[in-house]
Amino acid sequence: MSFKFRELPIAIALLAICAFFAAQEPAFLGARNLSMLATELSITATLAMGMLLILLPGHIDLSAGSGVGLLGGVASVLVFHHHLPAPAALGLGLLCGVLIWVAMGAFIVCERMPSFIVTLGALLIFKGLFWLVIDNATVPVAPGGQSNLYSLLTTYYLPRRFGWLLAVVLVTALIFTSISARKRRLAHGFAVDSREMAFLRLFVTAQAIALFVLVTGQFRGIPLPSLILGGVTMIVYAVTQHTRIGRHLHAIGGNTEAAFVSGVPMKRTVIAAYGGMGAIVAVTGFMQTAYAGSSTTTVGDLMELDAVAACVIGGVSLRGGRGTVLGVLLGALIIACLLNGMTLMSVPPERKFIARGVVLILAVWMDMRLGRRA
Repeated sequence: MSFKFRELPIAIALLAICAFFAAQEPAFLGARNLSMLATELSITATLAMGMLLILLPGHIDLSAGSGVGLLGGVASVLVFHHHLPAPAALGLGLLCGVLIWVAMGAFIVCERMPSFIVTLGALLIFKGLFWLVIDNATVPVAPGGQSNLYSLLTTYYLPRRFGWLLAVVLVTALIFTSISARKRRLAHGFAVDSREMAFLRLFVTAQAIALFVLVTGQFRGIPLPSLILGGVTMIVYAVTQHTRIGRHLHAIGGNTEAAFVSGVPMKRTVIAAYGGMGAIVAVTGFMQTAYAGSSTTTVGDLMELDAVAACVIGGVSLRGGRGTVLGVLLGALIIACLLNGMTLMSVPPERKFIARGVVLILAVWMDMRLGRRA
């Protein structure tokens, strides 16, 4: 997840947004708000990681937001109405997510249907099923009893001392993996960055990890959603950058005809991407429902647009073939900072919608302009 020059404008825009909100509302940089921002970022970015898997081969998923509500609602009803243990309910919700999205992906590729149309229809279907599951009522997710694990998804914080221990482990792992990767590339005759550049990247990454632990430690510790995001991010990074399926996803999005001629298993690869998306939608649904404190008819609304915007802002091409995990994280951070800052400034909901729409249009416009130049 090395920093590249194409992410530099995104980082500058992020700093400008943070500086604006910090000047307008000093509480923006407060420990409590930054901890809440970390949780909000984790939920948005986790869903965006799944959207990255779908966008890389040139597809899209407009049903993700409705799926977030549906799968979170299924787990909530199983826990509160049917008194199923929370681990079993979450496991069943995860399984449902994988199966539903695998079936949807198989329908898209086998019947050669546009993913835009299929997932748009699924958006409506999932929304209707969601309302049926919760019976148009509010299903609370409160701590205590069997639901304790469910509510802990957004109420548990890793203590500061364990946070620092985790940071040391992460930095050590990054150092060893970077050195190993560098040795492998040199052994095969591939070009590598200079030692100074490699050290600078590791140093900046270590500083970012330490700063995150320091800031979150000022409130209660590292929020559990941040740890979940970290796990999902590492899995998606490993899949997209270091596995055969990741190379196939890039190949399909970059040139479908060439990928087909080269023998890439296109159907199996795209279906696998949708299966991964289903698992991530389920995890996001659990976190979003727990964060909201209840499963209501509005959970998940427009989250698919935030995920798409985060990806496109982060440099993911809507035509497929281009995108990085780091870019998606930066894009999600911009979206989370905008929403959090506007909330602190008591911006009316209608203006929030306008701002999100403008950001989405600008992101797609930039993607189109960059695509013409490429």
